[in-house]
Amino acid sequence: METRDKALEKAESAAKDMESRKLKEAARCLREGIGETTTHLLDDYPREHRRRIRANNMIERLSREIGRRTRVVGGFPDGRCALMLICARVRYVTSSEWSTRRYLDMSGLGENVPAAN
Repeated sequence: METRDKALEKAESAAKDMESRKLKEAARCLREGIGETTTHLLDDYPREHRRRIRANNMIERLSREIGRRTRVVGGFPDGRCALMLICARVRYVTSSEWSTRRYLDMSGLGENVPAAN
């Protein structure tokens, strides 16, 4: 969405649709979290951050890396083993590759961005 108002309208529409399909808990969760997830659309938020946040490239890259590592192993005896491998990979990636890169310059935010209620 290009504006926060449009995003909030779309979220409310989706929540009503969920409620009509008897997904009341999902609708409640959406309504509670939509304010925080649209913070980057506030007028005071730096525009140069919007594309990077909206694109979600960091999470997509991490998901590809986890998928690549779990395919090598194949089957896991239980979910705990898979979780241990995933956590180890996340720790490795965040401590080595990503910790040296600046994805977003947060210095411009300061106290200028109001709370997303």
